[in-house]
Amino acid sequence: MAEDGAPGRRGERSEEAPAERGPGAAFHMFVLMEDLLDKLKLLSYEEEALRRHNMRPLSRHYFALPTNPGEQFFMFCTLAAWLISKAGHPFEQPQEYDDPNAVISNVLSELRSFGRPVDFPPSKLKTGCGEQVCYVLDCLAEEALKHTGFSWKRPAYPAEEPEEEEITEDDAELTLSKLEEDVAEEESDNEENYIDLNVLKAQTYTSNMNDTAKQEEILQSTTDVAEWNLEVERVLPQLKVTVRTDNKDWRIHVDQMHQHKDGIDSSLKETRAKEKYQEGSGGVTERIRVLSEITEALEKVKQETEEKGSSMTDGAPLVKIKQALTKLRQETIQMDIQIGVMEHTLLQSKLKEKSNMTRDMHATVIPEATVGAY
Repeated sequence: MAEDGAPGRRGERSEEAPAERGPGAAFHMFVLMEDLLDKLKLLSYEEEALRRHNMRPLSRHYFALPTNPGEQFFMFCTLAAWLISKAGHPFEQPQEYDDPNAVISNVLSELRSFGRPVDFPPSKLKTGCGEQVCYVLDCLAEEALKHTGFSWKRPAYPAEEPEEEEITEDDAELTLSKLEEDVAEEESDNEENYIDLNVLKAQTYTSNMNDTAKQEEILQSTTDVAEWNLEVERVLPQLKVTVRTDNKDWRIHVDQMHQHKDGIDSSLKETRAKEKYQEGSGGVTERIRVLSEITEALEKVKQETEEKGSSMTDGAPLVKIKQALTKLRQETIQMDIQIGVMEHTLLQSKLKEKSNMTRDMHATVIPEATVGAY
């Protein structure tokens, strides 16, 4: 088997895949995990790493799906330390109660020392699963394979023996193989009946000279038309060629590829139409919601305007105001009358009090004759 490059061939393919974020990007880590498991088996991880720590072998999608974060993180640290040591860099085996941040930092430092890019936060590795975990272990496995001198080689496929198919020959039909055999026999006969070109040229020249000497005549067929048609009908079935379809023929695969391509194109067009319809329907829904809000605000403004217009054209408030003014005037008149009565009553009480005081003053004056007697 011929070599097909260094062990980084698969790694380059796995590193370039996430750059193209297409519909299958969500399943990239499953493919990466399967490649990682193959590389770990090539490194004999079960005998050298797992048995030492009494661990079970990994499943196909162990680091791709979250199951037990604590167990997965410890498995990740154990395999990372073993792969770094396998790649020729001394690395202390982490323990169960070590600081996760310190262990992750040391692993990423070793990964950078191998020249591998690290474009994700270290916290992505704490879960013990995901695309970043698979990427780190895959890179370390490639470095370990490089250090051990492993190289990927082209697969050797066993030679397939052609299947012998029984072909039933019909007298009325001639198969392609039979036709090829007839052609080969005719070629062999032609080779046996080889004629020298110089002799043939001389004979042709002599016959031409004889023909020119003869008088030219009109060529006319002497064959009977009925016999010619019968011969055509007899030979016509033998002129048919039947080609047996072989499933291994590349033309059939090309036709199938074209059919699958047409089906994929039609499905892709339908999918794009559905996506555009969903996007358009989402925009229509949002615009309908905005329109309903604007309609509600408009109705509210109309209602307020109608209330103000009805209040401005309605004469009931003006009548109420006039009635209130009339009532105020009446009350004012009544108050004026009451005030006048009170003033009159107060004036009378003052006059009466004044007359009483005058009378009392005169009553308290002592006569002079009475004073002289004392």
